[in-house]
Amino acid sequence: MSGIIAQNTLDNSGLIKSPAGGGAWNFISKQTASGDSDISFTSGIDSTYKEYLFTFKNLHPATDDTRVSFQVDTGTNTNYNQTITSTVFRAYQNEGDTGSGLGYRTAIDQAQGTAFQAISESLGNGNDESASGELFIYSPASTTFVKHFMAKMQNYSNDSESINTFVGGYVNTTTALTRVQFKMASGNIDAGDICLYGLTT
Repeated sequence: MSGIIAQNTLDNSGLIKSPAGGGAWNFISKQTASGDSDISFTSGIDSTYKEYLFTFKNLHPATDDTRVSFQVDTGTNTNYNQTITSTVFRAYQNEGDTGSGLGYRTAIDQAQGTAFQAISESLGNGNDESASGELFIYSPASTTFVKHFMAKMQNYSNDSESINTFVGGYVNTTTALTRVQFKMASGNIDAGDICLYGLTT
């Protein structure tokens, strides 16, 4: 039993599986949205860990047909306009079983762009509609390499669809990243939790 716990230090029931061979996810901080225009993590992202994880639980927008997005910055800067190159694809299925698909999403990828990077597809603002998922950022404190990231999100769309979105890319800077901001493409974040973890290896 102790071996199972060692390899599963967090998941949906409070444990997230660590990589085989050891390591543990360490909780850093949590923020709960309540009608916020954005949520910023301005501490806890440094050279302590080489891999950071943000988890999203039931993010609910105030505005219908919007997307969860993020950007990063360096030092004490708060412009959140770092250069990003990304790739995005999604799979979806609607409730009526009349539409489904898998495809690349050129509308929300970036090629050396400085906009907020979308990590979910069109999200509904109905009482039963929300988005959950995760975002990994690798070696944000590196001053040698660009900063890679991967995200996977599941949401209930404004068109009554289940959408699974996959995003990968890099922030094209060799300056250390120190902060991450999340917001909806339009409107406020009405509700939901965002947690930050660091991986000990």
